[in-house]
Amino acid sequence: MISAAARLLGTAVAAAPESARAWHWGPCDPGGFAAMGVAEILLHTYDIGQGLALPWLPPAGLSAPVLARLFPDSPSGPAPEVLLWSAGRLALPTHPRRTTWSWRVSLTP
Repeated sequence: MISAAARLLGTAVAAAPESARAWHWGPCDPGGFAAMGVAEILLHTYDIGQGLALPWLPPAGLSAPVLARLFPDSPSGPAPEVLLWSAGRLALPTHPRRTTWSWRVSLTP
């Protein structure tokens, strides 16, 4: 299911012109939709792992670009942990766990 969803997202983003805009938490370009799709897969895979007591962190190579796009004001640190903190999943040593959050998909800060 995850592979199929990822392929569907990749195909849709690749087919969309860069000028395309749609609404999801603000006006969003194809890159923003791609970042949200990757974030959903990473965050919910983490959630599933937690529910099953499996130690899993999102890959750093995927977490870093998602953070840059959706959470540009996040603190520095290892990308997987900072992504989980940004989405309210865990606390960081210097930041308590967030109780509210949203990602920024609009093209202007």
